[in-house]
Amino acid sequence: MFAAWLAVLAAAEGAAEGPSSPFEVNLGLFVWTWLVFIALFFILKKFAWPAIVAATEDRERSIKQALETAARQQAEAQAALEEGKKLAAEAKSSAQQMIADARAAAEKERAALVEKGRQEQDALLDRARREIVAEKEKALTELRRETVDLSLAAAAKLIGERLDTAADRKIVEEYLKTLEYRT
Repeated sequence: MFAAWLAVLAAAEGAAEGPSSPFEVNLGLFVWTWLVFIALFFILKKFAWPAIVAATEDRERSIKQALETAARQQAEAQAALEEGKKLAAEAKSSAQQMIADARAAAEKERAALVEKGRQEQDALLDRARREIVAEKEKALTELRRETVDLSLAAAAKLIGERLDTAADRKIVEEYLKTLEYRT
């Protein structure tokens, strides 16, 4: 093997002059290139390869975790969207219910105000009727009094004396009451 090394070294010395053609193979350069490559391969395999594999695995784990986190967040976002839609529907339903309740309350209030107005109108009519009846009674009383005075005055002219006593008034009032019951 030592002889092979010497042959390679001898060829390498001859290569120092440089190849005469681009297609010429320099055996020394070829051997040294392979030796450096194999040495570098074993060094990299022992020291760099585990670090590269570990970095790749770490990167793979972080990507996997990122994907899982993204999927979880997407599921949470979807759930939040559904919850938001549900809350919006509930809010819309609640608003419609509030509007319906407000309309019902307004209708009830309107009906109460109409009823109150009707009651006030009835009260006014009752008061007006009472006042009319009172005024009628007052007018009838006044008319009776005047009738009694006129009757007494007419009777006094006919008789020729003045009839003004309380007893005479009582007789005429009783007679007028009997006339009222007949009509």
